[in-house]
Amino acid sequence: MIKTAPNEGWLPAAFNGGHAYRDRVSAAYPSVVAFYAGRYTHSDRAVWSERLAAGEVWRNGQQLLADAPLAAGDRLVWHRPPWQEPAVPVLNKASVVFDDGDLLVLNKPSGLPVLPAGGFLQHTLLSQLNVWAPEARPVHRLGRFTSGVLVCARRPASRAWLSAQLRESTAAAQPHSDQQHSGAEEHPSSGCRKIYRALTQPLPADWPVGESRDVTTAIGRRPHPLLGEIWCAADSSATAALPSRSCFTLLERRLESCLVEVAIATGRPHQIRIHAAAIGAPLEGDPLYSAGGRAHPQVLPGEGGYLLHARRFVLRPPARAPLHLEAAPPLRLRITPGNTPIVGERWFTEA
Repeated sequence: MIKTAPNEGWLPAAFNGGHAYRDRVSAAYPSVVAFYAGRYTHSDRAVWSERLAAGEVWRNGQQLLADAPLAAGDRLVWHRPPWQEPAVPVLNKASVVFDDGDLLVLNKPSGLPVLPAGGFLQHTLLSQLNVWAPEARPVHRLGRFTSGVLVCARRPASRAWLSAQLRESTAAAQPHSDQQHSGAEEHPSSGCRKIYRALTQPLPADWPVGESRDVTTAIGRRPHPLLGEIWCAADSSATAALPSRSCFTLLERRLESCLVEVAIATGRPHQIRIHAAAIGAPLEGDPLYSAGGRAHPQVLPGEGGYLLHARRFVLRPPARAPLHLEAAPPLRLRITPGNTPIVGERWFTEA
């Protein structure tokens, strides 16, 4: 098992080169502004009118300077001017957890987005990979402020079997009322295993240190004023609600928080943040999800303040022994020296 040290170094805030966002209109619209305001709700009609007047929007290869109706099949391009991207951590040699020439596993630092989104275009892990490992591509995502094990692969065939394991793990882990679980170290017969560390608000008083409990709150989309919709805790009977399962193990009680280890059997968006909130113990410092698992109406998913770390992944390559990958957690997510609770037959200790 290979472990890594914390990452150091930052890429300073800088302007990018702008970006062209391309859309094809599927049905007639009364105006260009109506189309954009309905599709990209982060900006209202007044802002889209300003962009149109500034000559940033093109229709079927022609620049538009005034609003106009759209027909089905029209092609639109919004030429977004350069904008400043925030400073982000830089990957370095200490970021590499495992590299066999095909699989490249990284200890992603908190604060670094994996792919372009949410105002990030060039300050991403993908852009940094393109410089020093151009053939490698991430197989899954971690949130911007989630650190830890991130699996990449250079060969398309490897990306395919890794993606299949992620899907199989989720499909095989649908919660059932009669299903028995053995806690955080249970391993499925196929697929991968993902174990995280997090700091939460205090768990219920009747939850003893060392005990593991399943959380099976469904996750679904709910209205959100800034994004249109957002992932939140949902009633299992709600339309399109996704069955989800996390196993929380209490490692340590602190003065105003709890250190937990979380094994996720499904890979739903923001699953650990939502499940922690659903049981009344949101991640410490999480500005988005409050007790119950609902989202704050004026906060976006990319805002940080919480501690969440992908500590351990177990992968099962074809015709090979399981591959155990681990990234040491940051200091605040480590068990206090001298306090080593026993969970089942496993000691939770730090390297």
